Amino acid sequence: MGVGYTLDYFSGLLSNGHKKSKKRRQMQTVELKVRMDCEGCELKVKNALSSMKGVKSVEINRKEQKVTVSGYVEANKVLKRAQSTGNKSEVWPYVPYNLVLNPYTAQVYDKKAPPGYVRKVDNTTATATTMNHQDDHYIAMFSDDNPNSCSIM
Repeated sequence: MGVGYTLDYFSGLLSNGHKKSKKRRQMQTVELKVRMDCEGCELKVKNALSSMKGVKSVEINRKEQKVTVSGYVEANKVLKRAQSTGNKSEVWPYVPYNLVLNPYTAQVYDKKAPPGYVRKVDNTTATATTMNHQDDHYIAMFSDDNPNSCSIM
């Protein structure tokens, strides 16, 4: 009984003394927009990404030009591997349109986006250009509590 616990104690000391400087990668999902015209392009991208170390699954939707990679990978390495196939690749630039404050402003609306998606932009830039301080002043003149009265009269 004493020898087993002593060995466990010493092995614990030794393992804590030699900390690994390498961090473990976390499981994550990386979404890319990759231009694929045919089944050959699709197969080339799938083979290139699935051969990466740490990749658990690769899902491809050729109609939306979307590739989803799940596993213990880094987004920039997946993007570089997808670009090495010769196909135009970028991080998935779209979000569902119901998550955007003003989905049809000039910066957000994209004709190339799949149905139900708009381009992902920072909300502060989209709202700052569409609404300025004068608009706030006009909105404050009217009251929702009493719609028949306004401060202009």
